[in-house]
Amino acid sequence: MKHERLVAGLDIGSARTTAIIAEVVGELPKRPGIRVLGVGQAPTTGMRKGIVANIEETARSITRALEDAQRMAGASVDSAFVGIAGEHVQAMTSKGIVAVAGDEISRADVERVNAVARAHAIPQDRELLHAIPQEYTVDRTGGIQDPVGMTGTRLETEMYLVTIGAQPATNLRKSVERAGLKVRELVLEPLASSLTVLSEDEKDMGVVLVELGAAATDVALFHEGKIRHLATVPFGGAHVTNDLVHGVGVTQSDAESLKEHYGVALESLVDPTEVIELPPSAAHGERQIPRELLAHIIHQRLDEIFDLVQRGVEGAGYGGRISGGFVLTGGGAEMPGVTELATDVFGANVRLGMPRDFVGGLRETVESPRAVTAVGLALYGASRLALRGASGATGAVSGKRIAIPAPGVDKWAQRLKLWLQDFF
Repeated sequence: MKHERLVAGLDIGSARTTAIIAEVVGELPKRPGIRVLGVGQAPTTGMRKGIVANIEETARSITRALEDAQRMAGASVDSAFVGIAGEHVQAMTSKGIVAVAGDEISRADVERVNAVARAHAIPQDRELLHAIPQEYTVDRTGGIQDPVGMTGTRLETEMYLVTIGAQPATNLRKSVERAGLKVRELVLEPLASSLTVLSEDEKDMGVVLVELGAAATDVALFHEGKIRHLATVPFGGAHVTNDLVHGVGVTQSDAESLKEHYGVALESLVDPTEVIELPPSAAHGERQIPRELLAHIIHQRLDEIFDLVQRGVEGAGYGGRISGGFVLTGGGAEMPGVTELATDVFGANVRLGMPRDFVGGLRETVESPRAVTAVGLALYGASRLALRGASGATGAVSGKRIAIPAPGVDKWAQRLKLWLQDFF
């Protein structure tokens, strides 16, 4: 059974694939909410370093996660908003300039200047993912968010272009399609996550979103309400696991288990007298090690990751300008002591990213930093669905019909369109 008001978010990580099915709800106009109906997770077996290495294996991981989500939701979906990230992601700024056609700036003028900025030459091996207007300048007055209705003769825009590798994008789409789904859109994962965990005030003050994934750590910096810097640190949870393999002398699976059950990010939080049993192996019998040793290995790697994040923020020119602090998401953010360590390194306020008030339904199933990206993808899809439905269309969900209010539709649709344009 399929419903018009359902959206699906699909986060295909290097270690885990998460699928979320949700219903679009909430008070429209500006930001619709979602009611989570089903969540499915499965180990990912076909991704390496954030890109698809085996299409068939990746498709099987997607299928397992999707089937669990559909079973929980009691409904099926045929398409999804799919996250993408990794070292192949690049960003650059592009400017557009046009002459204003009439006495005042119209929406058509804004669309023309945006099109000029988007027309930046993109190499054949890359694909434009998002074109995000930063600000507009009317004649010599800059810093304008929405120039429509203003008087001027010359309109300029500065746009933030996010591009991805064409081959990684193609292989990701093929994997999703092989699992029986259509890709509604590819969405940059840190930007999707920002919809879930960041407030408008934080984005205005300056905030850094840090996603601690398995293969890498993705970074998105916002300032004055706009995305200003994207980066990928090529280290993540899998590197912590590898450090434990070599540092303690255990197998990969045992190292992962030790990290999950006994891992602490800040060495000073561990009782120095506490010991843990290591799993026996062919080379070693029963062994014990201080838990402090385990924490020391984890601490060193995460300290390095956070230091690289901090250097990137400073290199982008925003050192000392992040009044909103740092927000940690991803599976690695769930380890005890991680916020304390990050606070020490960044010298700023640090908090864990959790879904905010506009996420309902089976909220407890997504109440963790690990699920933030998938929730953000569903929220992004909800906004797209709401925009399409702005003409007053209705849709059936769980036996009910939910109508989008018709009065003031044009004004509402324009506000929502501007909000989406601001981010994507």
